[in-house]
Formats: sequence, structure tokens, C-alpha cells
Amino acid sequence: MKLVIYPAVEPERLLPIEEAAGAMTVANVADEAVAAEVIEDADAFFGKLTPAMLAAATKLRWVQSPTASLEHYIFPELVTHPCTLTNMRGLFSDVIADHVFGYILCFARNLHKYLRQQMARHWEPIGGEPARTSFSAGPGVVTAMDRDHLHLSDCTLGIVGLGAIGGEIANRAKAFGMRVLAVDPIRTDKPESVDSLWPLDRLPDLLKQSDFVVIAAPHTPQTAGMFDRATIQRMKQSAYLINIGRGVIVKLDDLCEALDAGEIAGAALDVFEQEPLPAGHPLWSFENVLLTPHVAACSVRIAERHLEVLLDNIRRFVAGEPLRNVVSKENWF
Repeated sequence: MKLVIYPAVEPERLLPIEEAAGAMTVANVADEAVAAEVIEDADAFFGKLTPAMLAAATKLRWVQSPTASLEHYIFPELVTHPCTLTNMRGLFSDVIADHVFGYILCFARNLHKYLRQQMARHWEPIGGEPARTSFSAGPGVVTAMDRDHLHLSDCTLGIVGLGAIGGEIANRAKAFGMRVLAVDPIRTDKPESVDSLWPLDRLPDLLKQSDFVVIAAPHTPQTAGMFDRATIQRMKQSAYLINIGRGVIVKLDDLCEALDAGEIAGAALDVFEQEPLPAGHPLWSFENVLLTPHVAACSVRIAERHLEVLLDNIRRFVAGEPLRNVVSKENWF
């Protein structure tokens, strides 16, 4: 058997790959034209596959994508080819879930507002100085400051897409005592951390009940533009929209219009329709918006996890065992 790698990996990664491959030949190729030649009799491929390479392959049975998302990897010939495609999903689940709860805690405790006050050297409780009466009002009295801080165990979290990332977000939400709702187009097995799991057609129900709506869905032909103005308007006026899925899922012009109109309380985004987000984009100016530059998946653990998945799948392929992270090519995930 033969495995082709393109682009070539560095020697320190190649060595464990060759060890996992055992008797399987490994061709570590730096040139695309050479890759198109050596793939002719290859059984497996890791890296960036092109239509020309796939057309040249006569024995290809397995393709390992180096990425979790597939919108820039999939092409029509690969979808119809009989090879099995696997991806790198699961590498970022806990890291991205932590990022999501960074957003949620900021909004719940008004940290985004207090940070601006800190930069201005301004000391005042959110809600104004009269809110200080909460310290002496006595039990059972709800003050302005109380109303301006969310109690997470009173809140409902809605998750759009209950894959590996969505599941980790649900676990954290349950640890905070939140009620958790989720919609997913495929998954039907409800984990303990989720109170209700619905099919995608129940999205309107999730939106009208959730205090935080988290998009953890992949980019597919069905999800592109899913959160337009009409969808956002189904949310509670007091709710926050969070997108750590894919930028094309949320129409930014529509989101800005909804924020301008006060139709939702705020938003947090790590992914955008256009990246980098242009400096002149109106989204930068909203005080109730948190923006991070596509860094939710950043962690010192990702490189080792990435290699571990590749090595495990190589061993499985050589042994004729089921592969990890097999994807539906037609659905892009």
C-alpha cells in the first residue's frame, strides 16, 4: 500500500507517520506536479487534494483532510468519488467551548462594559450610582444593578448544531446550571447535558426561548446565510447571538441592522463573512458586540491532537479497521 502526503510535512512529523504506516510506503511530496504523478497508484492521501490529483489516482480509497471544516476542501469530483473522506473534527471542541463561555460570562457580568470604564478610569456600577442601594436594600429587594447582571442558572442557552463543539458547549452550560436547548439536522441522541434536542425545523422555538444563541454549525449549502434579519428577529430582545461556527452563516449587514434597531441585546463573533473584518465596518462600533479575530480554536494542544488523529487513522487504515471522523461528503461534514 501507498500513502501520499502533499504538501510535504517536516521531518519531525514524517518520522512518526512512517512508523505508523509500517509496511505501507509513504511519499512525502513538496511539489504539486510530482504529487499528481505519485498518487496514480496510491491507496491513501493526506493533505491538500486537487481535482487533477484525484483524476490521476486509480486506487485511492482514503483521503484525510488536514482541516475540520470542509467548505474549502470539498469539490464535486471528490463528492462522487468512492473514496472515504475523513477530517479533523474534535480537535477544538473544548477550546472553542471555553471561548464561548468567555463571551457569555462577559455579557452576563457586564465585563465588556466595565473594561471600557477601566480604560476611561471611570468608577461606577453598571446601572448608575443609584444601583449601589443594592448593598443595603436588604434581602428580596431587586435593584437596578441586579437587573443589569444576568444570573446564568436562570438563563437558557440555545445551541445550533450539536456536534463535538456544540456538545462541549452544552457540558459547560450545564455546569453553570443553565437550561440547554439544541437543534441539529442529523443528531437524535440527546446527551444528559441537553434538556431538549430538536430537529432543525424547531429553530424558531429555540430562538424565542434562548437568552444566548450559539451557532456551532459548519458551513454547508444549507447553513450559508441562515441567520438573516428575519431569523435574528425571532430571538428575544434581551438575547445575545454568538457565532463560532462559520462566518457565512450570519449576514453581517442584517446583524448590524438588528443591533441598530435594538432587536437583540448584543452579539459576539469569532468568524465573519469577510476576514479580516474591514476597519471601516460598522460592527466595530457597537459597544454591545465582542469581536475576536478567528482565534477561538487557538491552543498549544492542537498540533499534538492533529498528529494523533492522523497517526491513529493511518494505523486503522493499514489494519483494515474503521476510520475516525468519516464525513458525509454530500453534506460537507
